[in-house]
Amino acid sequence: MHTKWTDEEVAIIEEMACLNTVKQIAYRLKIKGYIRSTSAIQNKLRFLGYSTRPILDNYNCCEIARVLQLNSATVWTWVKKGWIRTHRRSGRYHQIKSKDLKRFLENPPQRIKNRIAAIDKDAIEYLVGKLA
Repeated sequence: MHTKWTDEEVAIIEEMACLNTVKQIAYRLKIKGYIRSTSAIQNKLRFLGYSTRPILDNYNCCEIARVLQLNSATVWTWVKKGWIRTHRRSGRYHQIKSKDLKRFLENPPQRIKNRIAAIDKDAIEYLVGKLA
């Protein structure tokens, strides 16, 4: 049985979507008297065009490769070529901001456009939300 989303629930989700995790959104809804599963919230976020991960997330090459089902060396090559902007955490460890990954996926270099187009759209949406 599906319960229709109220306007207040949708407003809470939209307010919290970019900066909070799904569990945090579920907790806020619970405080307001609404009971929704995390999977229901994830589905609603996707339907509204938001990522299920907060925008403040940073990724490393291995995380991106795992979600996109690529070899981590492929993602690392993109970083070394300067196609994806990173921030060095320490030594050889780099963090990739969600917005930088989104910028790359929206406008990849010409020679890998077909490869990017073949990546699962749900995986991309999980990492960065809907592409433009």
